[in-house]
Amino acid sequence: MTGGVMQRREFLALIGAAVAWSPLARAQQPKKVPQIGFLTTGSIEQTRTSMAAFHQGLRERGYIDGENIIVELRAADSKAEQLPALASDLVRLNPALIVAQNSLAARAVQQATKSIPVVVPVMGDPVEDGLVASIARPGGNITGLTFIGPQLVPKRLAQLKEALPKASRIAAIWHPAAYGKTTTQGMISAAESASKTVGVHLQLIAVQDPDGLGEAFSALAGARADAVFLFPSPMFFIARKRIADLAAEHRLPLFAIGKEFVQLGALLSYGADIIDLNRLSTDYVDKILKGAKPGDLPVEQPTKYELFINLKTAKTLGIEVPAALLAHADGVIE
Repeated sequence: MTGGVMQRREFLALIGAAVAWSPLARAQQPKKVPQIGFLTTGSIEQTRTSMAAFHQGLRERGYIDGENIIVELRAADSKAEQLPALASDLVRLNPALIVAQNSLAARAVQQATKSIPVVVPVMGDPVEDGLVASIARPGGNITGLTFIGPQLVPKRLAQLKEALPKASRIAAIWHPAAYGKTTTQGMISAAESASKTVGVHLQLIAVQDPDGLGEAFSALAGARADAVFLFPSPMFFIARKRIADLAAEHRLPLFAIGKEFVQLGALLSYGADIIDLNRLSTDYVDKILKGAKPGDLPVEQPTKYELFINLKTAKTLGIEVPAALLAHADGVIE
């Protein structure tokens, strides 16, 4: 009797094992939820708006964090020296892909992995920075979107002169670590050439980290600059409120890289919608999760650049913005 019971138990156990490994049972097993890393150069609080846009894009494509996708966020708190360690930390998780929010973060991830797919929502000049082989055929494990920031420097200087025709001394604040050496040097050369064309003296002031912004504004105020011209940089975008506040404190017209600065008090900005690029980047996330290779996905370039003007700031500073420039504005804050 005992032997019979044991045989039946063994038989039932074998049947259970067979069912568990049958094709039907395997099909009913819950699918593994894909994990993606997200590396930002700012703090979690400073990245909140960009992350909200990113999650909006995920929802638009059917992904909900914590349900059918898991997003692992790492924030460098505006300390660029922390990016390599954070990138390596994400690589150790072996995620399906990594989102590196900008060129600065992307260069850190590039050093950490050549195999895990990488999506970059906001790149400056991805070719000159060595992130991709070409816009049309990235070729490696990195792709994403570019806001063409460095290339717009001459256009922004021309707009500055149009808004302030009597301006002669312009202080340009730049971040040496924002992009690769070739991109940075090309941007500075283009700015110096453009300044001669529009007839202004350009004083370059390097800022290494957010703590140096106060000292930089004090220096340019002492130099009697007529306006502040901001070079594109992930660090500057993250510290945009601090920069706008300093410009207001020193009563200096600020020309920036995105409408987010104008909304905070900058006089004028021209560029792509940087926050929305985070939402658009989820199209790459979706395609890669479905099997596409990043090297085959062309880098997307903006189709529209927006001119924003803050007339409230202009009035405070006693500036009369030319009607021709106002006519071309995509947004005006009064």
